[in-house]
Amino acid sequence: MNPTLPPKADAQPPRSILLIRLRRIGDIVMTTPALGILREAFPGASLYYVVEEPFRRLIEGHPQVDRAIVLPSHLGAAAFVRFLLRLRREKFDAAVDFHGGPRAAWITLFSRAHIRVGYETRAKGFVYNRRVPRASAAGAIHSVVNHVNLVRVLTGSDPEIPRLLLPAARPDEAARIDRLLAEAGLAGSRFAAVHISAGNAFRDWDSSRYLKLIERLRGERGVASLLVGSEADRAKESEILGRSPAPVPSLTGRISLIELREVIGRAALFIGPDSGPMHISASTRTPIVALFGPTLPAHFAPWRAEARIVETPLDCRPCRQRHCQSRDFGCIKGISADKVYEACLAFL
Repeated sequence: MNPTLPPKADAQPPRSILLIRLRRIGDIVMTTPALGILREAFPGASLYYVVEEPFRRLIEGHPQVDRAIVLPSHLGAAAFVRFLLRLRREKFDAAVDFHGGPRAAWITLFSRAHIRVGYETRAKGFVYNRRVPRASAAGAIHSVVNHVNLVRVLTGSDPEIPRLLLPAARPDEAARIDRLLAEAGLAGSRFAAVHISAGNAFRDWDSSRYLKLIERLRGERGVASLLVGSEADRAKESEILGRSPAPVPSLTGRISLIELREVIGRAALFIGPDSGPMHISASTRTPIVALFGPTLPAHFAPWRAEARIVETPLDCRPCRQRHCQSRDFGCIKGISADKVYEACLAFL
């Protein structure tokens, strides 16, 4: 916990609470322990969660959220103002801004909630009447703990922080994964779900390392690999499949976020860089081998999951992922396939 933060509870418990987290997969997933704490503290309250369109399924159907309020993609200024005006009619008792960006701050302000909780910042401090420091002199704070510190302002309690929790797959989603795994020849088989990208060059492990790892898992442990990733990872998928001496099944760009969770939940192991899918995997019981490049496990390690962290200790870590000081992305490229394979052995 953040030792500088005094919990503050109100005499009247809030009846409706607005929660805001715009973008991205991992950030949204890491708010879910805070949802559990709010639900336990205020079982009669209605919890509303503002989420952007591409990530709605991470919140829709969540057992601790009464309603997902979906912000459409590519919303222009006029449409955003209309969204704010519709939102303010809901009359929320409290609003918690998990995000802290400009749009999230406007949503918090226009909610007209009596209690508005957010991070202590110079530019947007006026938006919130309950402010929480995001850093501590005591050391690094995990992102999950930062989110929980915000809701502690409402609950006035310091409970044990639960695991990550996401909506379960619907029957049609689970049935589709049954079919796709059968088509891939993996039904009933032991396999590793291998996430092949992380969205930018700073976290990107190259194809040759993935290939070496996949071949060692298959040849030395008899474990198949199933590639997973987004539509943007199709080029990396083609590169790996084109160079592999044996067929490698792939669902890259073919499944939704909750279907991805279903796949990972059926795998013997998840392997991938610090990314949204890594945090999705932490909401399952599947063990994780996580590759950390420019980010630090102290902030973003898989929360309360069975995991092995593989990293390269460099003085330039962490970085803002805008410019590589050494120009070679040594933090992620310095992780060898052999080192990742050795970490996998702990779970195989």
